[in-house]
Amino acid sequence: MKTGDFILYMTMKGRKLMSEQEQEVGTRWLAQAGLRPTRQRVTLASLLVGDGQDRHVTAESLFEAAKGQGEAVSLATVYNTLRAFCDAGLLQEVTVDGSKSYFDTNTHDHPHFFWEDDSKLTDAPSEQLVIAQLPDAPEGAEIASVDVVIRLRRKS
Repeated sequence: MKTGDFILYMTMKGRKLMSEQEQEVGTRWLAQAGLRPTRQRVTLASLLVGDGQDRHVTAESLFEAAKGQGEAVSLATVYNTLRAFCDAGLLQEVTVDGSKSYFDTNTHDHPHFFWEDDSKLTDAPSEQLVIAQLPDAPEGAEIASVDVVIRLRRKS
């Protein structure tokens, strides 16, 4: 478990309260994207980036973390806020199985490992990935991005 994931886990268990510094980092993160710093946005932003660690979260895990902070926020608000963060370029959405979305604070292009046994998403080493050629886009279309998710399961 990476440090950022551990801190989010501890926060989710209600054992760590956000510091003023983490809230300031979250507020600056919102400001750089031109997003209004509402109380709920600042809380969610601080949980995502307040400690300076990159992390992968689901809406549900972020919702639980916010509840652990005593924040009265609905799951719908968390989804809407994550969408706004993605639209502003603050997060990258990674979809697994076409239905499960993870949100990554590292917005640079990089591959991911999806650990099937515990439904966890982690970064894969970019320097080891080589894509030699992509297929031509169909007429009238252009390639917007290439997402690489490598599915893993533990050996028996």
